[in-house]
Amino acid sequence: MNVLDVWPLFGLSLSSPRLQMRIVRDEDIPALLEAVYAGVHDAAVMPFAVPWTDAAPDELRRNFAQHQWRQRLNVKPNNWTLNFAVILNGVPIGVQDMSAVDFSVRQTVSSGSWLTRSHQGAGLGTEMRAAMLIFAFDHLGADVAESGAATWNAASLGVSRRLGYTDNGISRAAPRPGQAIEEQRLRLPRDDFRRPSWKLRVEGLDQARRDLLSP
Repeated sequence: MNVLDVWPLFGLSLSSPRLQMRIVRDEDIPALLEAVYAGVHDAAVMPFAVPWTDAAPDELRRNFAQHQWRQRLNVKPNNWTLNFAVILNGVPIGVQDMSAVDFSVRQTVSSGSWLTRSHQGAGLGTEMRAAMLIFAFDHLGADVAESGAATWNAASLGVSRRLGYTDNGISRAAPRPGQAIEEQRLRLPRDDFRRPSWKLRVEGLDQARRDLLSP
């Protein structure tokens, strides 16, 4: 028996033209933390509903590792969050997540992501989201994908709209004390997905399927 027999999700990977996306492993955590420390966003604004990047370095280190482990603890069929390490030329540069609640009934996934700033603006955010959507729609059988971003976050909203998401209401969050932000909610039915021209290679799903979906 090896670690893939114990946790088959570690064998799940998605490959697009420039990126490999695999479930975050413990050996990925140091490099992902380096990518966070290098900067994810302008410190003057907070794009996340939970202000995890505001933490001091030691607290961020501890919180980041615990978050990855906590997501594994909560995986069960039809209810999960998958954190994919986004890898470019062998180096982890960000995370693309995908979550589901009562997936067998709702057939819906939601997502969030981040990229280190040095790799923003090159179309990688669109590529990693498209890879996630192809996986969700074509390999897991999702009908709908949901997402959201602060109304000022033109880059994130642009990724969503390029791929076919449409507006689905406004919510409010208070990521920093005394600071409310408006968040644009977005929704993408499977048939509205603006697919890329490239094909996605998926590995390890047959083994991981029993941990994600009902028999």
